[in-house]
Amino acid sequence: MTRQQLDSYITEKYSSLAEYPWQSAPSFAVYRHDNNKKWFAVIMDIPKSKLGLGEDGKISVVNLKADSMLIGSLIANDGVYPAYHMNKNHWITVELTDKTSPEQIFWLLEMSYDLTNVKVINKA
Repeated sequence: MTRQQLDSYITEKYSSLAEYPWQSAPSFAVYRHDNNKKWFAVIMDIPKSKLGLGEDGKISVVNLKADSMLIGSLIANDGVYPAYHMNKNHWITVELTDKTSPEQIFWLLEMSYDLTNVKVINKA
């Protein structure tokens, strides 16, 4: 999956348009909820070395919020890493390459969206 494909998916499914909040990182796209303004995804192009890949060049990734109880098992998968530049107890970084299937990315994106959405408290 490419960053353009993921951007199109997020825009269509979640009606969230990319925001580019940093002049120093103009390719970093942030997606947030309309109701609470919390981020649920950040698509970035980062140096491969930041993920410990030991290669030159850049790689497209997405940062997603994840259930903290699942992070250890998630980062055991190829293409999933402790979060780049975010809280590693709550976020993961996922490669946008052949190492991760679209289905896996969609599932992780859904989890991130749900974890960052407004919680409705039922007062019965």
